[in-house]
Amino acid sequence: MKHIKISAFDCPDAWFKALSRIWYEGDIFPVGFGSEETETKKLNLTIEIEHPENRPLVSDKASCDFKYVQGYALEYLWCGEKQEDETYTYGSRLNNPVNQIQEAINRYTEEQKDRQVTMVIRHPEDIKKFYDNNKKSEPPCLSLIDTEISDGKLHLTCYFRSWDAFGGLPANIAGLQLFNEAFVDEINKQGNLTLKPGKLIFHSKNCHIYQRQYNLIKELLEPKDNTKRLAKTITDKKET
Repeated sequence: MKHIKISAFDCPDAWFKALSRIWYEGDIFPVGFGSEETETKKLNLTIEIEHPENRPLVSDKASCDFKYVQGYALEYLWCGEKQEDETYTYGSRLNNPVNQIQEAINRYTEEQKDRQVTMVIRHPEDIKKFYDNNKKSEPPCLSLIDTEISDGKLHLTCYFRSWDAFGGLPANIAGLQLFNEAFVDEINKQGNLTLKPGKLIFHSKNCHIYQRQYNLIKELLEPKDNTKRLAKTITDKKET
């Protein structure tokens, strides 16, 4: 299992760097159970984003746009009312049976030096692999959101057990940035504080790209290489 750490300036930079490291350095991992039973490339990955507040939050090359990210942050992370065809949302887990978001806000309005304010999405029963109406039901990819206040900023550390680097990662990190901004706003309003959103740090033991995405990622990451090869060919012809 290969572990790599990425330091990124902002959210789009984190996406491109994650894809690049997985594409060029990732381990081949054939998935035997999950949403897709296929070949993947993957890394045990840590990403630290210094300025996740920087706009735009998503690259124009990503498979999502900012409007989608806004809906994801509000409906899937913060409010979390699952639809009929959904087993859960992250927000439904965060809000029930305990409203972890509000409890975290309450705690930080009382004590900003608490290092124990962690919101948990995954439940103990998720370790069981089960089927629902002949459809595989999987545990949440996002397992926990850990928080800490340092130097007047609220930093998030998030763990993904499994993470689709091409399709999921750009929306996830941008959505969690909007989540943190809303989280800080509520703490400031309810506690009469002046905190600011801080860093985003992510860990995933299996940050991956699917085989069906290989051609898309090759086109995204290697156009400059193709241009260089073409330029070299033209130069070589001129010299001969």
